[in-house]
Amino acid sequence: MSKIALITDSTSDLNKDQIEKYNIKVLPLRVIYKDREYIDRVNITPSGVYDNLINEIPTTSLPSISEANNLFAKLVDEGYTHAIAICISSGVSGTYNMLNIASKDYSSIITHVFDSKSLTMGEGAIVVECGKLIAAGKSFDEIVEILPSIQSRIKVYYVLETLTYLIKGGRIGKVAGIVGELLKLKPIISINDEGTYYTYSKVRGRNKSIAKLAEIAHDALMKAKSKIWVLHGGALEDGKALYDTISKLPNISEINFGDISPVLGVHTGPGLLGIVIMKDN
Repeated sequence: MSKIALITDSTSDLNKDQIEKYNIKVLPLRVIYKDREYIDRVNITPSGVYDNLINEIPTTSLPSISEANNLFAKLVDEGYTHAIAICISSGVSGTYNMLNIASKDYSSIITHVFDSKSLTMGEGAIVVECGKLIAAGKSFDEIVEILPSIQSRIKVYYVLETLTYLIKGGRIGKVAGIVGELLKLKPIISINDEGTYYTYSKVRGRNKSIAKLAEIAHDALMKAKSKIWVLHGGALEDGKALYDTISKLPNISEINFGDISPVLGVHTGPGLLGIVIMKDN
């Protein structure tokens, strides 16, 4: 009889209840300073990152190959026959490639590593849906076949207070930067089919950029009933206000509010506001 393990990384921004409910194995990324290193969401918080940016902008790293090996060895010991790993976009992290390499050393577990081509709850939503399918008794092959259709129903949009940290972290992708900063243009950033950032639209000023996120949610909900996640990075009050605005829109099947992981916060800086939209099946 098959036993399927579900793996993700810490940038999926799942909460403790979700992780426990679906028995999700989480590989944490790292936040690295010159003289110390932290484990994402374990011994560092998003505010811990933002508060220290004035002193040092840290780097980040993917989970180590040894951590992945330890996880797979444990899965073997626990009798798992299959594993599905859903990772942060390969367009912004090497986690997907690392897990592909690690899984090849454990041939007794049939593993499918799925590139979410997303991040935060764009990734996390796929993990949760996968967890539901495992709990419902779907086979490994059935779930692997369904994953792309789940992915296709998810869109991520966000705005930053500044592009400085995205540029310094080398994660700018197809987002125009310096000119927009000078003109106080705020790009609405999304993720394309290749899993890299691009400018979805541009507006002038913070307030208009937040209003644009609400407009995007409204337009999506007019087309299809959907789940919504409102996310913030060091912008709690603006995040709550955006949540209140969007929660009043029709056609929402579920709405949630939360913050992004410390690792993601390194690359955004404080002031991020985002929405994840997942069309109902």
